[in-house]
Amino acid sequence: MIKTLTTVLALTVASVTPVAQAQQSKGDAKAGEGKIAMCIGCHGIQGYQASFPEVYKVPKISGQGAPYIVAALQAYQKGERKHPTMRGIADPLTEQDMADVAAYYAEHGVAKAADAKVREPSTQVAALLQKGACVSCHGQGFSKPIDPSYPKVAGQYADYLYSALKSYKTEGNPHIGRSNGVMAGIAKQFTNSELKVLANYIGSLDGELQTLPQPHFRLGQKSQ
Repeated sequence: MIKTLTTVLALTVASVTPVAQAQQSKGDAKAGEGKIAMCIGCHGIQGYQASFPEVYKVPKISGQGAPYIVAALQAYQKGERKHPTMRGIADPLTEQDMADVAAYYAEHGVAKAADAKVREPSTQVAALLQKGACVSCHGQGFSKPIDPSYPKVAGQYADYLYSALKSYKTEGNPHIGRSNGVMAGIAKQFTNSELKVLANYIGSLDGELQTLPQPHFRLGQKSQ
């Protein structure tokens, strides 16, 4: 079963990666700095918490891979991710806006991942990671995804990871849930208690993701 799932994941990556890369605009981090006014109110405040559909810390995005940020914004714009606030923010963005914002955050305060010690999982966690074939996509230390449109997840807020994983199991709700065939298939293998165990382990790892406070809110700043 595990080998079969790993093979399916590899074939999925092979089939979609060239298209995704070909369609992505080249981002300009400097231009992106002028387009983040709607981002910093949540992602620029350490410990800031969302309250829908439950209370959890908004994800760290400084140091995240640019192709993943673009893919996430596109998913919100298309309605494949159904969070109302993020959908409203993503809707007016052009492909170039997304690429610029993604380039900015990919370079924003990138942490040195160097000699971080990997925290060995417990027997329970190791079994869950193997069952989900998690490393097959998210890579070594959960910071080196095998496809750039997949997220780095090491050190991400555990409560956010738990909420995100549960959202792949949600069906038929116009305001909550994420449409992703691979992640839905993986998440549905687990109980919510098991997803929380996975989220707590991955969130405890050293990674490159950060929430960096913005020095100030710039008046008149807007997406272009």
